[in-house]
Amino acid sequence: MIVYGVALLSGCLILGMLIGESIGVFLNVDANVGGVGIAMIFLVLASNSEKFKALTEGAAGSGIKFWSAMYIPIVVAMAARQDVAGATEGGLLAVVAGVAAVAVSFALVPVLSKIGSSAATNED
Repeated sequence: MIVYGVALLSGCLILGMLIGESIGVFLNVDANVGGVGIAMIFLVLASNSEKFKALTEGAAGSGIKFWSAMYIPIVVAMAARQDVAGATEGGLLAVVAGVAAVAVSFALVPVLSKIGSSAATNED
């Protein structure tokens, strides 16, 4: 019943986008101000609410939990795409800094993996 999760996600996203657009109009900014973040807050509150408790149990609950877990990585990917677009317009230094940050992050994956695995074996 992933459909219930999609329906809840869609409702939260529409409400968050409307509020974000309203804040943009209020601040006289030609942009959506925080709509996706507001939608994320609504999704977290709705999925933990007593009103939706019947939906969060059983097969329907797995759909809501799935989309609640997927929403944050989707938002991060959307924000990263905007950062890349802004960086390419910002010049070569911004692009070099972004590529360097990604390279350092990739280089640290094995180090963090070893730290995590040694911590796990020490706990046993």
